[in-house]
Amino acid sequence: MKETLIHYPHFIGEKQYEGTEKIIVQDKYLNSALATISNGTETEVNLAVQAAREAFNTTKLTPAKRAELLYTAAELFKERKEELAETITMEAGKVITDARAEVDRGIQTFIAAAEEGKRITGHTVPVDGQSGNENRIAFTIRKPVGVIAAITPFNFPFNLTAHKVAPALASGNTLVIKPSEKTPVSAMKMAEILLEAGFPPGYINVVNGYGHETGSHLLKHSGVNMYTFTGSPDIGKLIKNNTGIRKVTLELGSNAPNIVHHDAENIKSIAESCVEKGMMNNGQACISVQRVYVHDSVADIFLEEAKAAAEAMIVGNPLEADTQVGPMIDKRSTERIESWVNEAVMEGAEIVAGGRRKGSIYFPTILTAVKSSMKVVCEEVFAPVIVVESYNNFEEAIKEANQSRFGLQAGVFTSNIHLAMDAAAQLEFGGVIINDVSTFRADVMPYGGIKDSGIGKEGPKYAIEEMTDEKLIVLKTH
Repeated sequence: MKETLIHYPHFIGEKQYEGTEKIIVQDKYLNSALATISNGTETEVNLAVQAAREAFNTTKLTPAKRAELLYTAAELFKERKEELAETITMEAGKVITDARAEVDRGIQTFIAAAEEGKRITGHTVPVDGQSGNENRIAFTIRKPVGVIAAITPFNFPFNLTAHKVAPALASGNTLVIKPSEKTPVSAMKMAEILLEAGFPPGYINVVNGYGHETGSHLLKHSGVNMYTFTGSPDIGKLIKNNTGIRKVTLELGSNAPNIVHHDAENIKSIAESCVEKGMMNNGQACISVQRVYVHDSVADIFLEEAKAAAEAMIVGNPLEADTQVGPMIDKRSTERIESWVNEAVMEGAEIVAGGRRKGSIYFPTILTAVKSSMKVVCEEVFAPVIVVESYNNFEEAIKEANQSRFGLQAGVFTSNIHLAMDAAAQLEFGGVIINDVSTFRADVMPYGGIKDSGIGKEGPKYAIEEMTDEKLIVLKTH
């Protein structure tokens, strides 16, 4: 007897809405149907924005109450951790150990947002420092922007959704969430748990569908006050160009560079870390290690250790505890990176490890002898592939690292504090990580890039600032 697939309709206000069309969500390893979702139309988008607006206007929650509900949700997430992790693994192809870690991080993101939501503050403005303003007191307060449209990606379907949802709720906004159609189930379960935790109807609305259809309707809706998006630079530019003067935060792509100087401690450990963080999440993270610039004097030992680390990685079923690399999000993505690697090899690049695929799995790959014009260098690979190039002097490495349209995060390994500070000053990135890889992210830190890597910051405290408007109050005393 054929098993009936679980179906997830849109969640709007207190109701579930069925669409006229369904989208199949695939199990990325088995390449079989996992669930179905409704494909949202302009009608469902309108209803969702209307529900969010009504909730924002009529149902106010105090900061203390919002924090209480977020804490409650965090406890419910803990209770359902294994279920959520398995969902992530099946719909995203992420190995189960990484999926569990993602749920843990998401829980901490909700807790941090709850804490930050209780201490949203403005500041005093010393207007009396100018002559003629002696009888006035000025200060600012922060107020929620209103209805926020959160468009979330497939690669971290729980924690990156948490980074939008938790700060929005903590600061008193209401939400319309449009998850990636490739990994929507995690977001649906998150919304279900938030409602179970006690958030009022209309605070969290989820409309599923394709970006070019459902997302487009959401983008055009005049009732949305702010958009927060994580995804590709091309879509980020489209959102920026079509939202007018409304607030927008964009977390976009990167091709993260990492510089390994000759004085760095423990080259073997650094090589292993670069490989691990380049292949983690199947290479599908904006700050995955991609470009590695290694000093000439240690390049050979680095490549030797990196090759050994890549070839030792266990590839296969992401639900098995020992697996380190599973399938990419779809076969098309795997074919794309296969094409990019083959093109690089035809242009002179050398394969140190990997360089092959099996279905939707691309094996951990290291390339060297690359050129800056190759796609595997100048574009975002978003795959388990790193490129390694040698350099002679540190300034040269910084120049190569900056030669990119992206600017999210960079990693630098050196035991010389002066070089470390030079790198921090000169690298054109939103974050510079010293003596660790570009992939490092603590969920409470300000996170965001420059250039084509986006605008605005995430991290609960910083997202709350983005999601609130500063209002000036001036009091004439006499």
